[in-house]
Order: sequence, then C-alpha cells, then structure tokens
Amino acid sequence: MRVILMTGKGGVGKTSVAAATGLRCAELGYKTLVLSTDPAHSLADSFDMELGHEPRPVRPNLWGAELDALMELEGNWGAVKRYITQVLQARGLEGVEAEELAILPGMDEIFSLVRMKRHHDEGDFEVLIIDSAPTGTALRLLSLPEVAGWYMRRFYKPLQSVSAALRPLVEPIFRPIAGFSLPDQEVMDAPYEFYQQIEELEKVLTDNTTTSVRLVTNPEKMVIKESLRAHAYLSLYNVATDMVVANRIIPDSVSDPFFQRWKENQKQYRQEIHDDFRPLPVKEVPLFSEEMCGLEALNRLKDTLYADEDPSQVYYKETTMRVVQEQDHYSLELYLPGIPKDKVELSKSADELNIRIGNHRRNLVLPQALAALQPAGAKMDEDYLRIRFATPARV
Repeated sequence: MRVILMTGKGGVGKTSVAAATGLRCAELGYKTLVLSTDPAHSLADSFDMELGHEPRPVRPNLWGAELDALMELEGNWGAVKRYITQVLQARGLEGVEAEELAILPGMDEIFSLVRMKRHHDEGDFEVLIIDSAPTGTALRLLSLPEVAGWYMRRFYKPLQSVSAALRPLVEPIFRPIAGFSLPDQEVMDAPYEFYQQIEELEKVLTDNTTTSVRLVTNPEKMVIKESLRAHAYLSLYNVATDMVVANRIIPDSVSDPFFQRWKENQKQYRQEIHDDFRPLPVKEVPLFSEEMCGLEALNRLKDTLYADEDPSQVYYKETTMRVVQEQDHYSLELYLPGIPKDKVELSKSADELNIRIGNHRRNLVLPQALAALQPAGAKMDEDYLRIRFATPARV
C-alpha cells in the first residue's frame, strides 16, 4: 500500500490538496482512501458530501472517511476507560464527570494512528492518503512510538508482571479498603497491545519506499518557517518528505493594485521555498477565484497539481538517517535541514541516543555497531548532523 501524509500549518489548504490527490489516484484506477485524522474535520466539506467514520464512496475507486476518535477509543481503550471510571467514581466523582476524566488528554489524536495502521493491515486500498492534523499535532503523534517504547521497556512490562503475580493475593484486602478492584488482565494487556500496534506502525511510517509526507505551505514568512521546522523534525523521526506544495499563489493575471504588494512579497517567498527546500520538488498552485469545495473545483486543482502525472509515485527518496563506517570509527548521519548545530542537544544512555531540538526529542535506539561506542564529536555538514562514535579510552 502507498501511504501519503498531507500536513502543514492550519489553513494552508492541505485538505484540498489531499482530496485532489485522491481524485487523481482514483482516476488512474487505484483503489484510494482519503482519511481525515484532523480533529477539526473539513474533508466532507471539501468533497461537499457527508462522510463518516467508515469509508464511504465518493466516486469510482475513491472513498473518504473522517476519523471518529471516540469510536476508536472505545474499541481499543474501552476496558482501560471503564476501569479508570470505576476508580474515579470510588473516589467520589459523579458518573458523567468520571467518564469525561477517564479519557486522557490527547487520546483522540493517538487513536488516529491506530486507525491508519488498521487500514494498512487490511489492504482493502492501494493508496491511503492521510489528511493529517496541523504540523504541531502531527509531529507529536510521530514521536509517540518511541516515547511509548521507552516507558514500556522500563516501567510497564515489569509492573505488568508484578501485578499479575500479586493480584490474587492482594485483591481480597485491597477492594474493601479502596472501594475498587485492582486492574484485571484485560486492563493490563490493553496498553501493551496498543504499544505493539504503534510500534508496527512506526515501521510503515519510516519506510520511504511506501510512505512519504507532502508539506503544504503558502508563500508567507511564518508559514514557510513552520514548514521548514516541520521538515527538519520529520527527518528527526526518520519520516521522509517527497514534495512541497506551494499553495495560493496570486496569478500574474491579477492586476488590481491592491494585490501588487502581495505579489511582490510572494515572488520573494516563492524563491525562498525553492531554495530552502532544495532538492525536494516544489509544485506551485495558484489562488483560485473560488472555494475548493465540490468535485468540480477539486478537479481543477487536481489538473493543476498533477496534469498527466501519477501522484502515487515517490517524487524524491530522502535519506533521513545513515550509518557510515570510516577507518577507525563510525558516524551516524541525521538529515536535519535548516537546524543550526547549537540548537541540537545530544546525550547517550546505554544503547540509546537522546536527540533534542527545541521541544522535540527523540530517543534513538542505536544499531549494535554503535551501542558500545561513545559520541566523540558532532558537526553540521550540508544539512546533515554527523555524530562521530569512537571506542572510549581505557583508564
């Protein structure tokens, strides 16, 4: 299955681009699903038709769906939610309040990953296009597999084993005192089963032969800056970008003096987009004179974007991480375009390298060849952070 994730700053037009891409893939005969995982859905508005949690036909070979996070949560997390509700009610909270607090913040975003993984595994579609959340939320989701893995390895699995052994002994004493039971096996298994799903999803997201991100941006200073940061952070999580779509460019045919300053600024920013994202291909899309709502309008966007091209192709294969062996040492090279070296913080613990850039952090499990070595210096070289590993000196 080909997986394409559309992301960008809120309001740049990524939903329209996702819908138009789906139309072209379907036109070429691919069974295509456009899935909105954005909490503020607008895919149904773009297609100008009703959509639900399950895929609905839009036209031949094309289906659309808008994720219902509560349905996903109940199906994957229902046992845990019911247990937390029981605990909160035992502590004096009313039923509705307890149920609301049992849904942890961010769970709706997390389960968009589970839905994506399910569609990938079922294989009912040849192309899966994700109209994802705005960049900040999308990037937090990409970090989830590694963050969850860190907690599972260090805390959850040992706790799960201890709980299973002690529950028969402690439960008769615990329940009369606390007013609720200890978690049963179903509740204890649910978090680990969920972790296993997103761990498998990480393999899909980081396979640049089948999965890639397309960044949708506008020729505006703040939007470009956020898109550049998103590109660097995607590379940090080893997720490849294969195209940038520069949307809403004022056409040359617009001669009204009111737009002259806008056109001059856009000319400068258009060049910056091409320069800053090179060697990624950049497609430019004009500002249309109508809303991108309905199949007729989306068809015009589709023709402008792709003409006779196949949008399911991988437009550029980006290598986000590689290990290079040199004479007496190894180097780990991370593609971090536009990130100064002084913005990167590195630390190593056992077989993990912790990389922090601003408020984004990745705990990278090192290959065996590097796990026993120590970082011996780092430098930025042509958008790659090159971290040198060497054998520690013996004392």
